[in-house]
Amino acid sequence: QVQLVESGGGLVQAGGSRRLSCAASERTFSSYAVGWFRQAPGKKREFVATINRSGGTIYYANSVKGRFTISRDNAKNTVYLQMNTLKPEDTAVYYCAAGGFAQVTATLYDYWGQGTQVTVSS
Repeated sequence: QVQLVESGGGLVQAGGSRRLSCAASERTFSSYAVGWFRQAPGKKREFVATINRSGGTIYYANSVKGRFTISRDNAKNTVYLQMNTLKPEDTAVYYCAAGGFAQVTATLYDYWGQGTQVTVSS
């Protein structure tokens, strides 16, 4: 069982930056792909970015491409989501998830964190 804890959320002005972290409890974290998803009030959970075990394969949603960067440090059992040029429409609860492969489909991930709120003010 992998436990994931997100951190780094908060209130930020439009145009600003924020870095989210997803820390895992397991040293085998390096054997999992990790995805970031987000859910805004009244909306479905949507894919943001994903990274495979080695960091060599990365996918982004079109809405964040060029603004967000996903990375991982397997020595620290942590995956990061650097968010730049934030927009009010980025406001959501951000979740990280671990699974076997870097996928854009949320249901294919096995483990989920509790989420961290990101609010972007205009």
